[in-house]
Amino acid sequence: MRRKLNIFSNIDKTVLFLYLIMVTIGWVNIFSAEYTEYQRFTLDFNSSYGKQLFWIATAFILGAVILATDVRFFTGFAWIIYAVSLLLLIGVLFFGVEINATKAWFRFGGFAFQPSEITKYTTALALAAFIANRRTKKTGGTDQIRAFLILLLPASLVLLQKDVGTTLVFTSFILVLFREGMIGGMVLFFGALAILLFVLTLIFNEFVIIGVLAVTGLVAGIVMRKRQGFIPQLTGLFMLLSLYVYSVDFAFNNILEPHHKARIEVLVYGEADLQGAGYNLHQSKIAIGSGGGFGKGFLQGTQTRFNFVPEQTTDFIFCTIGEEWGFAGSLVIIGLFVFLLLRLLYLAERQRSVFSRVMGYSLISILLFHFTINIGMTIGLVPVIGIPLPLISYGGSSLWGISLFLFTFLKLDAERLEMI
Repeated sequence: MRRKLNIFSNIDKTVLFLYLIMVTIGWVNIFSAEYTEYQRFTLDFNSSYGKQLFWIATAFILGAVILATDVRFFTGFAWIIYAVSLLLLIGVLFFGVEINATKAWFRFGGFAFQPSEITKYTTALALAAFIANRRTKKTGGTDQIRAFLILLLPASLVLLQKDVGTTLVFTSFILVLFREGMIGGMVLFFGALAILLFVLTLIFNEFVIIGVLAVTGLVAGIVMRKRQGFIPQLTGLFMLLSLYVYSVDFAFNNILEPHHKARIEVLVYGEADLQGAGYNLHQSKIAIGSGGGFGKGFLQGTQTRFNFVPEQTTDFIFCTIGEEWGFAGSLVIIGLFVFLLLRLLYLAERQRSVFSRVMGYSLISILLFHFTINIGMTIGLVPVIGIPLPLISYGGSSLWGISLFLFTFLKLDAERLEMI
């Protein structure tokens, strides 16, 4: 018989405190980014900071409900929850509203709901259920295909919404599969190689890249010529990589949307077209750089107050932090995220249940991807792909999704001794 637990006494207080402090910091900066002398009421639901208060309150209620729910609900209904989320992704394609050329939201009065943010959580549930219920720990090709299909289904539906940024988030689950031994280090290596070749192909002519690959292959062939079967393998790899290089140029010019191409060109070729595709990044760097060591102070950011940076409450919220709180404030935010990720890593590794561990690593992977890409795009290290900074950026769907994720894992961790 299951022993009754006082889950509130077993909840990890460190993670809960970090969650609360980061949500609070997020709201303060949303308020600062949008505040004007004509908007003095924090409960004004026509403002982003007013709406965010509503989302924060409901997220707390959602968290309390999660903590009061038996963990068997998550393990038993994972597939049903996953299926419902897929239906929502299909529904938004037909009944959703389009915002910024992306059809990814349901509109309810003055509020909008983005199903893809919740689907990250439901996909983790399905993946955890699948990995935990494998009949054998030996990973075969069938298991790998099924795991990738669990990720591919929601990612494909999100891509149909023309939301490339959220689609890319699903690639972070590869870290979970690596942790569970379902993919090897070679997959990660070739993934990194594909990204490197993509960037190099944009910078240099594809014939130059293929020439470098040919020379590298020739040297490797000479060094390893006595190894049986190496030359045919090397030849096949060279042909595959050459085909990939050619496909990069074709995809860039014929498949990517014009605004995606422009953002990549800004990153690769520098701050071109400062009045167009490079405007956001240029203004973002100005805002962050103008903050100096300790910032201009709360409500004192000129780039922020005069709305020079677009999407400054969502994708570019880090600009507000950098301008008003400076390098010191930016380090605090980065430090909080690093501390949260390390604490979650510790909690994930102490789980007895495979289901709980997969949920923990899924949460870590999602947070790490969002954190790295969001801050990277505001300082020009990665292309602007439009994903929020978790717990900090404005957005009810994002806050709900991360809150569902985090409180579910806290619940699983609180009852880890009861789960096998």
